[in-house]
Amino acid sequence: MFKRLLPLIAAAMLAAAPAQANDRYVERPPVVVSPDLSAPWVLQLQGAPRVSPAARRAVQQPRQRKALVRQVAPDPTRTAALPRTARRAVAAPKQINPIYLPQEVAYDGPEKPGTIVVDTRQNFLYLVQKNGKARRYGVGTGKPGFEWAGTHKVTEKREWPDWRPPAAMIKREAANGKYLPTFVAGGIDNPLGARALYLGTTEYRIHGTNQPWTIGGAVSSGCIRMRNEDVVDLYERVPVGTTVIVM
Repeated sequence: MFKRLLPLIAAAMLAAAPAQANDRYVERPPVVVSPDLSAPWVLQLQGAPRVSPAARRAVQQPRQRKALVRQVAPDPTRTAALPRTARRAVAAPKQINPIYLPQEVAYDGPEKPGTIVVDTRQNFLYLVQKNGKARRYGVGTGKPGFEWAGTHKVTEKREWPDWRPPAAMIKREAANGKYLPTFVAGGIDNPLGARALYLGTTEYRIHGTNQPWTIGGAVSSGCIRMRNEDVVDLYERVPVGTTVIVM
């Protein structure tokens, strides 16, 4: 009897034996994909549990996320904490009155063509031309206590001039709590701007500015201040030796 059962016992033992290393190379049954390719991949496998249409839509359509960024209006009270270059970008640009932009006007004065005439009361500079015309520019002039009048020649012209504040100016500003450097190299931040026309042997100049919004006012220590683009235009039109009349 035992001999009859021996083959059956051996077969049962082989069936229960653990998997051998060679078993890993046996081909696995193929994965059968459902025709519904719009479903998530786990739902495409044959035999996967059925999912209701509502649940499927919840998987297929991501939730709408709330906006993470709120549009906030600029707060002008906070710009003071920004670096200077950033403050320039935040602050609204200051505008110049259009009457101070260059234009051709009628001129009936006695000065001959090529003469520069500066009207410090109206803050205009005229370059006298032929046929009763003049090219007019807006300028900034001397603030109260720094007005002057006279006639000089343009003795020198410089592009992007360096600035060396006079000793009297340094002392005067220091008394008001403002300390000026003794030297500022030519460049976009230089108070003399893009060009300078030196008047006689004085410390006065017709020059550009890094503060174009001041054009049209009494703002300087006696110099005639112009927008950079305007002083470049004037610079190209007048030579050394040009007569300048400040009234």
